[in-house]
Amino acid sequence: MGHVKRLPTLLSTLVLTIVTAFAPPAPAAAVTPADAAPAYHVVRPGETIKSIARAHRLRPRDLRAWNGIVKPNQPHPDGVLNLARPAAGRLSGWRSTIEAVTPAAVNWDPARKCPVRPADLRKVWVTYIDFYGVPHQGSIVVHRSIATRTQGAFRTLYRMRFRIQGMSPMTLNAPYISDMSAVTSGYNCRVVSGSRTWSQHAYGKAIDVNPVQNPMVRGSYVDPAAGTDFLRRDVYRRGMMHATGAVRAFTDQGFYWGGRWKSLKDDMHFSMNNR
Repeated sequence: MGHVKRLPTLLSTLVLTIVTAFAPPAPAAAVTPADAAPAYHVVRPGETIKSIARAHRLRPRDLRAWNGIVKPNQPHPDGVLNLARPAAGRLSGWRSTIEAVTPAAVNWDPARKCPVRPADLRKVWVTYIDFYGVPHQGSIVVHRSIATRTQGAFRTLYRMRFRIQGMSPMTLNAPYISDMSAVTSGYNCRVVSGSRTWSQHAYGKAIDVNPVQNPMVRGSYVDPAAGTDFLRRDVYRRGMMHATGAVRAFTDQGFYWGGRWKSLKDDMHFSMNNR
């Protein structure tokens, strides 16, 4: 009788062993670009290839090769340099195209009475470098009158080796980012926050670059909220813009910078009429 009583227990153990043996393995942790990205250095004013290489115990020629910086060119403030050979290899050449947009592409709704027609907007495609040193083709919609200026600004950012967190289409360029407040963008049919006045974005004549790293600050209000980690502007971190660095890519093209405003600071914002 003792053997009979133990039989159900033995069968249960056998079934559990079989199920465990054939159970699917636990899913592996998701791989993000950060896993393959080399260490980096954010360039500060006055730094050179030699000084950066010396600080990180590297050979200047390697630092140049890993970042595509040929002699006698020097790095620019706000640029980001790879401190090891990037897995993706050397950066590709910068490319850009301009194309018309359809009403559907900009969510056009006549009932909203947006101040600019889709026919006056253009989609500008540019090569940009993401936060992990990988080049992408991203797009930004702006008014046709500033399309070539926009090209010029992003071409300079690329040459500076400035990094952009994300540009449309995000499903291709940065599917791991769910917070759309992080996107560098232009046209957006909306009013200025807290008013009935059309934003310059509604005209397609303003561009926001890396909003999280360059937030708008009015008193204690910070937008986007994730930008509270970047309120100190005397430091140099990936994606931040400073007057002596990446800001010049836009001001040299005739844009005004919101970081110079008095009533508030909008470090992400560039416009044609200083609004």
